[in-house]
Amino acid sequence: MFRSAIVLFVTALLGFSCNTPAIKEESRKITIASLNGPSSMALIKLIDSLDSEENSNISVEILAEPVQVRKMMLDGTADFALLPSNMGAITYNKGLDYRLMAIPVWGTLYLFGQDSTIKNWEDLRGKKVYVMARGMIPDVLFRYLLIKNDIEPDKDITLDYSFPSHIDLANAVAAGRAELAVISEPLVSLVMKRNIKVSAIMDLNKEWALLQGTPIPQTALLGRGSFIDKDPVLAVKILSACDRSVAWVNSNPDSAAILIVKHNILPDIDVAKASIPRSNMNFMRADSISNEINDFFRVFFEMDPDIIGGKIPDEKFYY
Repeated sequence: MFRSAIVLFVTALLGFSCNTPAIKEESRKITIASLNGPSSMALIKLIDSLDSEENSNISVEILAEPVQVRKMMLDGTADFALLPSNMGAITYNKGLDYRLMAIPVWGTLYLFGQDSTIKNWEDLRGKKVYVMARGMIPDVLFRYLLIKNDIEPDKDITLDYSFPSHIDLANAVAAGRAELAVISEPLVSLVMKRNIKVSAIMDLNKEWALLQGTPIPQTALLGRGSFIDKDPVLAVKILSACDRSVAWVNSNPDSAAILIVKHNILPDIDVAKASIPRSNMNFMRADSISNEINDFFRVFFEMDPDIIGGKIPDEKFYY
């Protein structure tokens, strides 16, 4: 269903309309590391506009797991990277030279499954909910929402971590082996296509926004500091190209769905189209929303400091 790694060799032409000037850096190879799912769905117009060009000096690598993106950051092969925002904070706090440039995806987590009796938080008392990866963002965020809605995790509700990966958990829901689960798009749409009895029961992003006043800054676009400092003009052009791609996807979901399937991010056009609105794509420059991002980090710092690398990043983290 998902590829472990897909390498798209692309060009320096980062504009995707005939009126957009090319970005040309003859001596520099630029690499963008992205994740399969909403991160790459958001950039799909950009990816497609680069795919057919010759003499490429830019590559986009679409990877299956955040640890693969982080590895490219550790070895310095990623000039730009998209990964969960808490992992961006971890890399910065561990001393890696990457700055947060933008948030393109604002929350893709849902409570979903076959239990149609769930209408509100109170209905979760006594239920079992499957969650992937204890101590990671989906788990900590769901626990936080439970507590804020007067439900005590592990006492009023059972949280089950039997399925070790998001793919395993999605397959369990599709097969009816997990009646309720916390999982993200596009797996939500994929499972609902496989099993018509499954539905999205609660949008956890909306629930978070009701409490915090802002949506979840889930996915981070980071840039390597040395790259930004050496060529800030080129860095801004790349940032702007990503922004335009997100806007195009939201405005053209039918066409975007076709491209998402074309580039093997999702296997089905209907699934891709259904997943786009639930992926909450909205490109926001990090320097304009640093307070909101810090508020997000602060919640997780208070619950488990290690989930953001032991401390809230300072102002130098924001580009």
